[in-house]
Amino acid sequence: MFELAMPWWVFVLRACVVYFVLLGMIRLSGKRSMGQFTPFDILLVVLLGNAVQNALLGEDTSVGGGMLLAATLIALNWTVGLTTARLPRMERLIEGAPVLLARDGAVYREVLRRELISKEDFEKAMRQEGCLEIEDIRLAVLENNGHITVVKRSG
Repeated sequence: MFELAMPWWVFVLRACVVYFVLLGMIRLSGKRSMGQFTPFDILLVVLLGNAVQNALLGEDTSVGGGMLLAATLIALNWTVGLTTARLPRMERLIEGAPVLLARDGAVYREVLRRELISKEDFEKAMRQEGCLEIEDIRLAVLENNGHITVVKRSG
């Protein structure tokens, strides 16, 4: 139950590889995929966890191996958070940058398409800010967290 099937450093190495590969895959999937969790997104997270289980554990089923992996993943997450908070270049690399979607009543449809934002999602964000017409938009931005911020024209 407590005997490891591999040396401790293999667990740490496996956790690091899986963590950074998944981080890259999630980052490549775009801002909108992480901005709003639907039941399908939650299912994906659960299935990803199951899919990478063997990559993390290998043949090990010990309590110690599981705790070592959990501690490594938590430490990696904390380190990435600290790094992005202190180094703007790393923050931009890992979290991305806000993207301009519309300005002064002009919607950048190609940007919406590239960022996988549907017309319905954009219109919902407009309505939430009280913009009934596209001409009412002063600025619309896709934030790093996947939220669409709409600034209404004054007057």
